[in-house]
Amino acid sequence: MEYRKLPHGQEQISIIGLGNSSLGPCGEEEMEKTVAMAIENGVNYFDMAAGDASPFPAYGRAVSGCRSQVYFQVHFGADYRSGKYGWTLKLDEIKRSVDCQLKALRTDYIDFGFIHCLDEEADLEAALRQGTLAYMEKLKGQGVIRHIGLSSHTPFVVNKVLDMHILDMLMFSINPAYDYRHGEYAVGSGDERAALYRRCQAEGVGISVMKAFSGGQLLDEKTSPFGRALTAYQCIQYALDRPGVLTVLPGVRDRKDLKQLLGFLEASPEERDYSAISSFTPRESEGICVYCNHCQPCPAGLDIGLMNKYYDLALAGDELARDHYANLQRKASDCLKCGHCDRRCPFHVKQTLRMQEIAAYFGK
Repeated sequence: MEYRKLPHGQEQISIIGLGNSSLGPCGEEEMEKTVAMAIENGVNYFDMAAGDASPFPAYGRAVSGCRSQVYFQVHFGADYRSGKYGWTLKLDEIKRSVDCQLKALRTDYIDFGFIHCLDEEADLEAALRQGTLAYMEKLKGQGVIRHIGLSSHTPFVVNKVLDMHILDMLMFSINPAYDYRHGEYAVGSGDERAALYRRCQAEGVGISVMKAFSGGQLLDEKTSPFGRALTAYQCIQYALDRPGVLTVLPGVRDRKDLKQLLGFLEASPEERDYSAISSFTPRESEGICVYCNHCQPCPAGLDIGLMNKYYDLALAGDELARDHYANLQRKASDCLKCGHCDRRCPFHVKQTLRMQEIAAYFGK
């Protein structure tokens, strides 16, 4: 397993986590064994926005004795008191629901307390008016919540909450379809979404990714908005390459699904290569580096995708990006101007000129 550090903390988070939208139907025994198998394989981040209440007791049993080794993402606004999933903005209902979730999980603290599913500005206003945010900040002060997060599909709302400077984590829907305006949750232009990812990284807000497969649509050419299928590994790598992303949270149905998911860790670069998305990105996206590294290998040994990412982040205000660039063994100034990357780039980025631009910005 690979891990990424939470910027506003010391937590090392597994790049593959688990969602719980699909786990319930497999039954209590299989759920518990699936969670145990995930933990045994280094998965330590679990989103508890479940399809129904059934996974909570299974998780409680599975993490008994190793609670300190895992991180729960618990949603303030997801209501499971009826046994089914419900959504509420009412603070008294939120309090009762969270208490029930903690009891089922056999824990007295929440690693990541999330304001649940604020997609409209009116939802944010209601959460403020009802005192949900104030209540969560109070729990954080008491040590019941370790970090505050937000789940949303809407860049405008996320930016509003980022302006409050209370977030350590964001759960956001990221996949090639949504980033190029295909699908129900494809909110915001490609530029707006990319700017959000860069802002999160610049401000130290980690991103946990939901809907990496667009609800499975991207995995089937019959349902893919592009008329061709991507693989799960391509979608995961795409999400992990976005700035700010710490972990991707696919849902699994059982241990068989989990084993297939964990195969990503052993997948070859070719199996992870998502440069095929260049054939269906909009024209206005041409000439923009998406850090896919299809330009590799560079004859001069440059990590072209990473240099582009550090440059974009520096322009977005990430103060650490310049230091990260300075620590690279080879710099943009080492470019041979051979044109290999220009010919290889599926997004038609003139990387040779880009290297000159990056070298001038950072200096030699």
